[in-house]
Amino acid sequence: MRVLRGSLIASVALLPGAGFAQETAALDEISVVATTPVGASSGSGYGRRGAASGPFGDQTGRPVEPRLRAGALPLYKIPSTVETVTAAEIERDTGTFNAVATLARITPGLNLSDSQGNNNRVDVNYRGFTASPVQGIAQGLAVYQNGVRINEAFGDTVQFDLIPPSAIQRIDIVTGNPIFGLNALGGAVNIQMKNGFTWQGTELTVLGGSDARIGGNLEYGKQIGDWSFYFNGDGLNDRGWRYQSPSTIGRIYTDLGYRTQDSEFHIIGQFARTYFGAAAAAPVDFTRVDPRAIFTYPQTTTTEMGTLQVTGRVDLSPTWDLSGNAYFRRFSNQYVDGNDAEFENCSTRSNFRGRLCFEDDGFERAPGQTDAQFRNQFLMLGRGTPANGIPFTAGVPYGTLDVTKTEATGYGGSLQAANRDRVFGFGNSFVVGGSIDVADYSFKSSSTLGVINPDLSVTTNPNNPTYGNIPGLGTEFLRTAAALGIAPSSVIGSSLSMGLYVSDTIDLTDRLSLTAGARLNFSRVSAVDQTGFSPDVTGTHYFTKINPVAGLTYRLNPGLSLYGGYSESNRTPTPLELACSNPDRPCLLPNSLVADPPLKQVTAQNYEVGIRGSIPNFYDGGVLSYKIGAFRNDLANDILQLSTPGNAARGYYVNVPATRREGIEIAGEYSRGDLSVYANYALINPTFRFNGELSSPNNPLTDEGEDPIIVRPGNQIPLIPNHQFKVGFDYMVLPGWRVGMNLQAFSSSYYRGDEGNQLPKLPAYYVLGLNTSYQVTKNLQVFGLITNLTNNKYANFGTFFEPGLVAGRYPVNDYRTTTLAQPLSIYAGLRYRFGDDPVPMEEPVIRKY
Repeated sequence: MRVLRGSLIASVALLPGAGFAQETAALDEISVVATTPVGASSGSGYGRRGAASGPFGDQTGRPVEPRLRAGALPLYKIPSTVETVTAAEIERDTGTFNAVATLARITPGLNLSDSQGNNNRVDVNYRGFTASPVQGIAQGLAVYQNGVRINEAFGDTVQFDLIPPSAIQRIDIVTGNPIFGLNALGGAVNIQMKNGFTWQGTELTVLGGSDARIGGNLEYGKQIGDWSFYFNGDGLNDRGWRYQSPSTIGRIYTDLGYRTQDSEFHIIGQFARTYFGAAAAAPVDFTRVDPRAIFTYPQTTTTEMGTLQVTGRVDLSPTWDLSGNAYFRRFSNQYVDGNDAEFENCSTRSNFRGRLCFEDDGFERAPGQTDAQFRNQFLMLGRGTPANGIPFTAGVPYGTLDVTKTEATGYGGSLQAANRDRVFGFGNSFVVGGSIDVADYSFKSSSTLGVINPDLSVTTNPNNPTYGNIPGLGTEFLRTAAALGIAPSSVIGSSLSMGLYVSDTIDLTDRLSLTAGARLNFSRVSAVDQTGFSPDVTGTHYFTKINPVAGLTYRLNPGLSLYGGYSESNRTPTPLELACSNPDRPCLLPNSLVADPPLKQVTAQNYEVGIRGSIPNFYDGGVLSYKIGAFRNDLANDILQLSTPGNAARGYYVNVPATRREGIEIAGEYSRGDLSVYANYALINPTFRFNGELSSPNNPLTDEGEDPIIVRPGNQIPLIPNHQFKVGFDYMVLPGWRVGMNLQAFSSSYYRGDEGNQLPKLPAYYVLGLNTSYQVTKNLQVFGLITNLTNNKYANFGTFFEPGLVAGRYPVNDYRTTTLAQPLSIYAGLRYRFGDDPVPMEEPVIRKY
């Protein structure tokens, strides 16, 4: 609370001038937001032009309000925060090839944490809650694309790298709304894609730049009568800014649409394949010498996804509409990771001296177990090894080549009815709906015995050029005799999530609106162990929770509104977390699965208050928009990932009694047509709210993991900067020439593993960016983007590891390991729009506050 009492925030969100293909002039102002994921994917929640009664007048010319459908509401009636990113803003960051960069650049309270060393696979932290592509990270944000939840079934991971950013129409971050279902602890990210009704034309983009990056995009949209078609395909290849860290991305998105006066339907197909290398932090001692340094490799991630979706909306009457979707999704992820191994010569107190054993530090002898029986459990075995295991070779830096593969097939749908009839003379918006999501998954992991070479590569050929013949190298499916510490896993399972929800917003006066509703979440998670090593993994877990929401908004005048609300939300433990919550049988994160005691679901109580509005003709004909808000999220049974003593590469999950995220926000925007300016500061105070002990074996204050770290109420949750400031502008210097700059600055944060807040923090940092474009002809545009303009050397992710001799030859004394962020990078490209007289697509002006 001391941090909160001593701080203020000021924030302005940018609405840049539209780009080449999206220039706007005197367009409709659209300040409505989808309060449910269903019905917004085709834009049908906002009404559309061309209806018999348009947004500005009926057939007699009298002004009328545009019809709102599904759960869409004017922003001033929503009792929580909404942050919006538009297609034009995403276009500014074309060189980055991902939409996350735009979210980070302009969204108050949102920061990135790069544990992977690749700007396409970063953790998105919003108000201290995370959406991450990495298995094992606690996921606190629900993410939807075209009304379908895309948190993957096995670990709730979010793969933003699978979405082509140029196909995105709009992204809304909506807080305090349990209607968005599971994982919406900190809010929901609602991504709405383009279609042939909202985007027409043919556009080709090519770009290149730093780290041998080459990329391109083809976008096509066409409307013929009541039918439309949209295609977007892009690809990228680069070598990365670190060694052994290439990126290859290929994505295709298509939409076939049909609409009439009172209905609209879409068939959507999407396929993506991505490949990334060197996905891990590196010791600080290495990166001091060479910022491009990595640790052991290979470290590659290959992801494939294909999805087919049908969305639809029908107007049943002038006040009732029905909307829904159905989908099928196939997901596959394979992770190959060369690691240091925790192997040693078997103990003299065992029966296998001279053979290879797993280090038994951190394990305790079972009651009645002799010393020899305890030591013998850690004899290393594998496919084809004799009963007495693998010979130990002295002086060899053993490693493992670990492979995990996750596959999931998901299907489901949603159905929702909305009504706008007046109730007792009051304006009213009523929504009732339900969803079902089913997934079948499989997870396999195994380790192969290898050696760490002088170049830090891990290889498995027994005939090694440096160490000669090493018996046992290449042995697959490594495990200890008792399957403790390391063992292959093979698990199949399924998950079922169902939700029923209702929400109502009633206008008690022409200024005061009341929102109330609730969602019932039911989840079932089942798993079956197929190896026989961990029979307790087999089981079925059930979770149920009713999450209410209530709030008020009051519109003092057209330029100022007050809002406040209370809501609850929950997330259930993922199959990975449920199968890996026993510290005596840790997992090779994010790899092997083992038996567990059950975890409880995470529940949150969310509070939010604030003011927002806009002032027209503020200066020189421009508009000033603003927001001031405060929030608090109190979580019970939050789930943490902990490392195990003696083997920090392996870990487990635990519930902790309570955590809290709280903060304040002020936001504003000035937009004048040729000029947009924004600046934002956010304060986030993420804390633990309990007294307890946590395992952090590589924390240097824990005596090599023998002692736990002590956590007290008020200790900061790691990797979340308290103070976040963003500022930028976008200016039309000359007709056709636009220039924009932006600055992001973040305060220091604690390393992961320092939950007790006893060690120095990751330093504060800033990053400066520049973007520009020039309209050469009506068809051709050239553009450029510079990230980290001052080449600032900083890290936004850090943790600890065990110092010592790496690969038997490289001394490492510093216990810190970090991932340095992207250095100065320059990209440039061409954007060509085909046609003799290309017509720019109109983009709605979105008033964010």
